[in-house]
Amino acid sequence: MTRLTRWRSNSILGSMTLPRGSWPKSPNELPSARNGLPRRKLLHLAASVAVLSASSRISLALDYPTRPVRLIVGIFPGGLSDILARLLTSWLSERFGQKFIVDDTGAGTNLAAEAVVRAPPDGYTLLMATSTDAINATLYSNLKFNFIADTAPVASIARTPLVMVVDASFPARTVPDFVFFAKANPGKITVATAGVGSFTHLAAELFMTMTGVQLITVHYRSSYVPDILPGQVQLVFSPIPTTIQQIRAGKLRALAVTSTTRSQALPDVPTIAEFLPGYEASVWNGVVAPKNTPGEIIDKLYKKIDTALADPEIMARFTEVGSVPKSMTPADFGKFIAEDTEKWRKVIEAARIRVD
Repeated sequence: MTRLTRWRSNSILGSMTLPRGSWPKSPNELPSARNGLPRRKLLHLAASVAVLSASSRISLALDYPTRPVRLIVGIFPGGLSDILARLLTSWLSERFGQKFIVDDTGAGTNLAAEAVVRAPPDGYTLLMATSTDAINATLYSNLKFNFIADTAPVASIARTPLVMVVDASFPARTVPDFVFFAKANPGKITVATAGVGSFTHLAAELFMTMTGVQLITVHYRSSYVPDILPGQVQLVFSPIPTTIQQIRAGKLRALAVTSTTRSQALPDVPTIAEFLPGYEASVWNGVVAPKNTPGEIIDKLYKKIDTALADPEIMARFTEVGSVPKSMTPADFGKFIAEDTEKWRKVIEAARIRVD
């Protein structure tokens, strides 16, 4: 009879009974402390698991989506991000044959981003990201997440310039005229913003930094349009849809747009960069997912969104709200977000802007 010897292990199996002649002769033959298998068999098992895992991800991507997909928007209903999200989700719902739902509870940009960061990385909870997310990374010191590290870029969607607007009675008619007048009257011209740290605020701060003019910022919690029309405040860097009707009616004067190219919505209005090389301040929108979302799902979403942005109907609807479709691969979009975050970090720190 073969004598058996009990060999102790720290594995969950507790102990193993081995024939004396088959004791391990080298460390490579030691049973795994995790599951009692020889290392060679363990490696084969790990490889098999990896193949199965990859096959499972591909299968999930092929089937995706099998249930409604939620696109969270942190901006209030009716805002630019909400409008773009609804146009996009309507198109995606038709092409995927599955509902893409806009969730615009108006919880706020940070809460919306956190909800997506905490969501399962399965492609069923997405975020309509915007420039505000890049700004808030520096503006708020107590965020419970790192936007760049905790999200996975899916696709860029659009760029939307602001328009530099003055009241109809303001002396300046061009950007150079405005700079000359402002330098001759330092600290006397007011500029309206949509709030401390808002994109309209930072666009003004970037302008002041690059021109050296001194403006008095007036932060609004509601619409600034009633005050700029009669000249109670003289200047605003406004989203085009907010003031385009007053501009076309001659009640406000557009000096320039903040993009590097002229806007189709205001084709006769020059860019600030034509007078101030290097100036650019366009709101961006795009889709991001929780980190660790399978690459196959991200790629599938990106390809559909890229196709949507080339659709003439989508392009026309974007133009109506002053936006320009802007497609970027996930990798390029991620690089852009990092660069934009750094750009606004410098502006925020130079102006010493804090909100918490």
